[in-house]
Amino acid sequence: MWKDQGVLLLSHVGFSLMEDLVRTVAARGLKTHVLSSLPEPRHQQGRPAALAALADDVRVTAGHVLTPRDVEDYLDHLEATGTSVLCCLTVWEGYRHLMALANARLGVPDLDEKQVLGLRDKLALRNGLADAGLTRAGACALTPETLAERRRGGGRYFVKPVSGIASFGTFPLTPDTTWDDLERIAAEIRSDPVYAGAFAATPGLLDPEPAAEVDHAVGPGADLGVNFLVEDYVPGREFSFEVIVVDGAPHVVGVHEKCEMTEAAGTVLENACVSPPVSLSQEEVAAGIGWVANLLGVLALDWGCFHVEARYAPSGWDLIEVNPRVGGSMISPSVAALTGGPGLLDFWLDSMLTSRRPAAFLRALKELSFAVDGTAPSRIATFFRVFFAEPGTIRAVERADDLPLEPFRSHVLLEPGDVVEQTSREVFLGQVLWRMDLADRDAILPELLRASERAIRIEYEVRGG
Repeated sequence: MWKDQGVLLLSHVGFSLMEDLVRTVAARGLKTHVLSSLPEPRHQQGRPAALAALADDVRVTAGHVLTPRDVEDYLDHLEATGTSVLCCLTVWEGYRHLMALANARLGVPDLDEKQVLGLRDKLALRNGLADAGLTRAGACALTPETLAERRRGGGRYFVKPVSGIASFGTFPLTPDTTWDDLERIAAEIRSDPVYAGAFAATPGLLDPEPAAEVDHAVGPGADLGVNFLVEDYVPGREFSFEVIVVDGAPHVVGVHEKCEMTEAAGTVLENACVSPPVSLSQEEVAAGIGWVANLLGVLALDWGCFHVEARYAPSGWDLIEVNPRVGGSMISPSVAALTGGPGLLDFWLDSMLTSRRPAAFLRALKELSFAVDGTAPSRIATFFRVFFAEPGTIRAVERADDLPLEPFRSHVLLEPGDVVEQTSREVFLGQVLWRMDLADRDAILPELLRASERAIRIEYEVRGG
């Protein structure tokens, strides 16, 4: 006889939105069981204790990366103690296949492991979708030879890891890009205890034969320890579709326009987003929703939460990435602000908890989703800005109190004394979200875009001072 019902949450090095996830699970009257990999040395004292204060049960492993055996052992432990685990959830993309494995054991509808790993193989995914006519951009493995060919060709190309996370090592190819640059970035990835495990080679989703799955893992570029690809540059403005798929039916609960992006050393930073989009007509949004539905259908992605990044140009919609998880930063809170209630974490969790009796959930989900004709589900708009730290020692972090609109939610991640290292990945400082009436959005947004840049102010120690 089960004495408790709960949800298994997978945490990477003690974090991965654990506070938000625990709050979401607890709001449903369920227990929270956290399996975490070992935190970084600077967090090994405080973070496990913080997790223990949050959750009903916590296990921290001896390694920085969770394994299938870790998940199986923890599920065995919970089962032996009479705990009924209803589903497994994680926001860390590097553990998404472990979530799929756990849900398969628990009998919860989800993607299977091969689908998850295939989505993370951006080379096979890009070329498979090109064959299906769903992207105009092609890609190939990046080697010294293909690098030289692309540089000589003079076209526009983009470089990224075949399997990566957090825009680490993603950047436009320039005439000045050298193989030494790739070696430097690969060395950073291999030495990063938080991110290294997310860059392992993965099998191809669309490869017809299993034997083809090893091509990237042992092919050219493997000497870097990280495999990179080079793909045709996708033109246009960038957007993301926040999608919940239940039994093959996709529901778009948010569409965000990336209204400000910058390129940093070895990565691309997404500074600000607005929803609904400001530069698209209702018809263009509708075309995007149809394109996303077709994309997910071709890939047979029947269950789950997806953050589909795409660009729109006069030639139509084209793909950046399909991420089998919630979007990062303020994406889930932005959806909650738009709906006036549930965010992406709520939708995702409820899609699993109600998978056997989905009728009421599907009615609510449909009401809070974009219509197929591109009509937004509410008369609310959101805008958020993300702040990134630069290398150095932080002396002070301040929040502005003179903004034209009061923030709906804000979060500062770093504090005085923190040291930010030089790296080819984004280092989040904080993020701020605003909510407003859609009717007022166009009048408010221009001033808010400018003023929001000072919403979080940071000062660094002067070297040698």
